[in-house]
Amino acid sequence: MLRDHGHRSVLVLLVPCLWWLTGVLVIAYQVARSARRIARRVFPTRPVGRIEDHTVLRVQRVRAWVALAMSGALLAAYGGASDAWRQLMQRLYLAPWLALASAVLVAAVLYGAARPGRRLLMRAHFRSAGLSILKYVGAWALLPLLFGAAFTGMDVLMPHSVTETTLPVVYVLALAYWSPFWWIVYFLCFASGPALRNGFNLSAMHAALPALATSGAVWVFALVCRITAGPPPGPEALASCIPFCGPVSVTALAWWEIHRLRHRHGMRWRD
Repeated sequence: MLRDHGHRSVLVLLVPCLWWLTGVLVIAYQVARSARRIARRVFPTRPVGRIEDHTVLRVQRVRAWVALAMSGALLAAYGGASDAWRQLMQRLYLAPWLALASAVLVAAVLYGAARPGRRLLMRAHFRSAGLSILKYVGAWALLPLLFGAAFTGMDVLMPHSVTETTLPVVYVLALAYWSPFWWIVYFLCFASGPALRNGFNLSAMHAALPALATSGAVWVFALVCRITAGPPPGPEALASCIPFCGPVSVTALAWWEIHRLRHRHGMRWRD
């Protein structure tokens, strides 16, 4: 009893000393909540025209977790922390742009193959999706600008020597400078998943577009990684096969999804 009471007393004494952390957590929560709300509005998890097959979704999740586990095991066995970090950064940077280029290219092909009556509706969907794409690209463009502006503002406006008198001002300025940057970071985090999964809202143009766009993007990504980073670590035979396992499995699932869309949901290529 005395020990528990002593622990509670220590926590009560520490609370006034952690006022700055409480403010950071409250602001961070509100910034993340606002960014998530806007991201879900721009890129909804279930956009118009997206046909969800729960069986396919479950298989895709299993495939993703298996791929993640295999990548981690290979890096742990033959690579290192630097290799894992480099591959993670490469994926985070390249994946959205390759997926976007693939979605636009597939949308153009499907538009060219569509019937004249269908093209009018597809153009309307493309204009709507184009606004979402511009917002996503604009967020990526703002990210380095806001990062540089926050550093510049901290250096120019904040006092070089922080005292007890200037500490509250420095604290408020730091929150004001960095909140817009972190809002964009949260927005991209919450928007990227639905955007990649639904072909940047272009799925409204054609039900098969997300599957085709994902399949094309993974092949291009594998080729770019092979050219820029070389073969993965490990024995030569294994390193030659691993880069193609992911694209082959994703392509097989994509065509299985399209098969189910055609036979279970009545999808047609030109309608």
